[in-house]
Amino acid sequence: MTILPLPELHQPDLHQPDLHQLDLHQPAPRPRGMARLRDAAADFLRHMRRRWYLYLPVFAIWALAYLRLFFDATPRVPLLFNWTPSLPYKVALLHPGQHALRRGDFVVFAFAGDGARDYPGLAGQPFFKIVRGLPGDTITVVGREVRINGEPVGIAKTHAFDRRPLEPIAAGVIPPGWFYVQGLSLDSFDSRYRQSGLVKTEQVIGVVDPLY
Repeated sequence: MTILPLPELHQPDLHQPDLHQLDLHQPAPRPRGMARLRDAAADFLRHMRRRWYLYLPVFAIWALAYLRLFFDATPRVPLLFNWTPSLPYKVALLHPGQHALRRGDFVVFAFAGDGARDYPGLAGQPFFKIVRGLPGDTITVVGREVRINGEPVGIAKTHAFDRRPLEPIAAGVIPPGWFYVQGLSLDSFDSRYRQSGLVKTEQVIGVVDPLY
């Protein structure tokens, strides 16, 4: 009688994964570190290419802001935006060039006061103010109250926000080619202070029509 060998029984390989126990729908692991950054950057660039018309105005505004901050503060577009409380207007239309200024005109001028020595970032920056004093007008100072032809136009504070001392403008007569400018806010940095001073005709960038 021939004895046939028994079939070999295979023991389960403990290191071999059981396909019946695998979740075939389990998502692939998410990339980490630099790989995630690269994927995010690629997605953003694809979105920019599809929606370029949304990003173009943003980049244009950034470019103008960079130009004004580091190279030339002169406004490049006629529409101005005022982010300070100096005047109660947020949007204004600029008419650049030299004009015969009158009392009450709104003007934008390039700052050139003594305050630029303490705050270099102010030099050449456009300021939005009202013409309050003309050549030949008399400036008087009573205490810290400044007056033009006897009319109060502002009270000078004793210190700036960083506690640097402030001085009122000197009394006298406004000379030809110079103007006294005023902001309506109590905190406005205008001609009431010696550090700001009078504005020369050549500093005026243009007159302004407030819109709202």
